[in-house]
Formats: sequence, structure tokens, C-alpha cells
Amino acid sequence: MSEIKTYTVSIYTENNIGLLNRISAIFQRRKINIESLNTSISEIEGVSRFTIVINLSEERMKKIIGQLEKQVEVIKAFYHTDEETIFLETCLFKIKSDLLFEERQIQNIIKESSARIVTVNKEFFVLEKAGRRSEIELLYRELSAFGIMQFVRSGRISVTKDEMKISKMLAEFAE
Repeated sequence: MSEIKTYTVSIYTENNIGLLNRISAIFQRRKINIESLNTSISEIEGVSRFTIVINLSEERMKKIIGQLEKQVEVIKAFYHTDEETIFLETCLFKIKSDLLFEERQIQNIIKESSARIVTVNKEFFVLEKAGRRSEIELLYRELSAFGIMQFVRSGRISVTKDEMKISKMLAEFAE
């Protein structure tokens, strides 16, 4: 049996209604859990990028890419291992303001984690952290001891370490 790895899938498509549903259905029909899914505009107007993180064997990953390119209006789909990408997640913590001023330990946690205070008012402050999942989870555990009012995190975003020709391909698509 093939080794299971974490793959980051990048899918470039035209901005069309219903693509998210059709893309996720391909994974659902094959009983593949999507660990995270992020969608955004790409560097070319009218083209979206879906970033999907899944755990699969490489053999199944290749089949999924083939199915995506056959069943969805995909300009191009790629998959990469963690070693081939630079990736991170972002999160926001909402915490009572009095803790920021009264708890020296919270100030130390913020400094040591390289988190950033986004806003402060009388009731709460919002802290932002970008990093790997393990860094976010560590910060979450440390701040939980003081009480978190609200917590939200993004899915993974990534860029490849090597030079992909996707920018050139997308530029040609736009012409």
C-alpha cells in the first residue's frame, strides 16, 4: 500500500458559479476528507485559485487531479507535498482587554509567538497570528488558560518553492 502524505492541491479555474460545489463533490464521491479549502482570486483577473489540503497516497492524488481536469472547467491543477511548498494559516483571537493590561504573561505570550495586536478597545483586543498549524495550536493552548472570547482560523495558503510556469500560462489565458 502506498504511503499517505499531506498534499496541497492548487486548482486554477475561471470564475464560474458552482465550481466550489463541483470540485468538493469529486472529493466527496471518493470519500476523501478535505482538511482545509481556501479559495481566492489569482494574479490574473477572472481566474480563481482553490487551495485544498488532503491526506492521500500519491497514486490516488494523481487520479484526483485527472478527475478534476476532466470533470471541472480547470485551467490547470497541481499537487505538491509539504516539502515543495511554503505554507501557513492565519487566525484571530478575541480576548478581554483587561487581560492585556493586567496579565504580564499574556504580553509575553504575544511577544514570544510573534503575534500582532490588530485592535484594542475597552471590552476586547484582537490578536492575529500567521504561521504553521503547530504554532497556531500552541498559541491557542497558551491563551485558553486566560479565556478566549472568540477564535477563527483560515485554511492553508501556500506558494511553491520551485518556479512553476503557472503565471505564464495564466497570462496567456488572459490574452
